[in-house]
Amino acid sequence: MKQFLKVFTIAFFCFVLAIGAGVFTFMKFYDANAATQEDIKHVDNNETGDNSDSSNDNSKVLDPFKKAIQESKRINILLLGLEGPRTDTIIFASFDPVTKKVDLISIPRDTYFYRLGYEEADKRKINAVYGDAGVKGTMKAVEAVLGGVPIHHYVKVTYSGVERIVDSLGGVEVNIPFDMVYDDPTAKPPLHINLKKGRQILNGEKAIQFLRFRHNNDNTVGYPDGDLGRIRAQQQFIKSAVKKALSFRLPVVAQTCFKYIKTDMSLTDTLLYVSKAIGIKTEDISMTTLPGRAIYKSIDGKRVSYFAYDSKQIKELMMKLYNVNIETEN
Repeated sequence: MKQFLKVFTIAFFCFVLAIGAGVFTFMKFYDANAATQEDIKHVDNNETGDNSDSSNDNSKVLDPFKKAIQESKRINILLLGLEGPRTDTIIFASFDPVTKKVDLISIPRDTYFYRLGYEEADKRKINAVYGDAGVKGTMKAVEAVLGGVPIHHYVKVTYSGVERIVDSLGGVEVNIPFDMVYDDPTAKPPLHINLKKGRQILNGEKAIQFLRFRHNNDNTVGYPDGDLGRIRAQQQFIKSAVKKALSFRLPVVAQTCFKYIKTDMSLTDTLLYVSKAIGIKTEDISMTTLPGRAIYKSIDGKRVSYFAYDSKQIKELMMKLYNVNIETEN
């Protein structure tokens, strides 16, 4: 079993802490050596029945959309949880400093994203872009999936600090939907999950088990819709973690978090975001998953599972995000 390091919860948590207490610790987490961006030669072939590339659409509907993006004060940040050379978790976070609302869109790691010259089955997943093109390439790929919506910054987090970050909060309360039992001694590190159903406070070690669980060893217990079910469970974890974080003295917890994150936000940006993020509440955070559906494709004689994103529904979602009247499409 691969390391299912669902650390986007910590990525977002760190993002909240970064904008809330980032000034005094800026030099600790600024990533001055971000990977060089590779040109992403993307072919839009998402297999949802709508293969239009909304980023290149010159129809009238995008005129007010593009104008809204240009005039908007929204800050869009890509949150990445890393699993070796791949992004195990990808989240598009959009903060409106005017309304103090935060919108999170989880992007399944198996999202089908075909790039010219990358024919292998695993290379056709969006989580493979990071290993080939770095953070900047991943940002460009997500921008393409979202129809050209710009991403201004990124925050990435590694696996090593997840337990300590959760422990620095004194644990996070979640409702575990069913008994979770799984063992894989060959995983690196070895994976042993044993969680009981019910509401409880998870320490760092138990939180990792919750975030990594997909199904038990014989596949009789697990999320019925696979990774999408896990995403919903992790969104529950985000809400609980952020609620707990906002009740703490953020600078104290931030000192732990900043050891394990990297970002390209400049000091000027950080100062600006801090001033605008004051007053944010948990109810100001909305979460959703990238519109689409699960599909299977036959590649090199193998049946491979992908998540096919829906360009039309994504366009509608982005227009709503930027307060563009969807009815103008008709």
